[in-house]
Amino acid sequence: MPPETCPNCGADVPPRARACPECGADEKTGWSEEARASGLDLPDEHFDYNDFINREFGGKSPVPRGIHWFWWVVALVLAAAFIAFWLR
Repeated sequence: MPPETCPNCGADVPPRARACPECGADEKTGWSEEARASGLDLPDEHFDYNDFINREFGGKSPVPRGIHWFWWVVALVLAAAFIAFWLR
């Protein structure tokens, strides 16, 4: 059963059409679940996350661990200013 609108080009698809009248997409090339997922380039069961991290970030972790000392100092200064404001 075809979709109401073609997921490939957005054209209206007649109820019993075997292919999109505009772009020619059909069950094999454009509107089946398998065709939709195959073109997304999503990782599969063979995806190696550690290899991806090494290639993309040169072995470094993409997110630094912990909070940088600067932000601790900023938080302490803001907390002290807040307390001083309310104790006046």
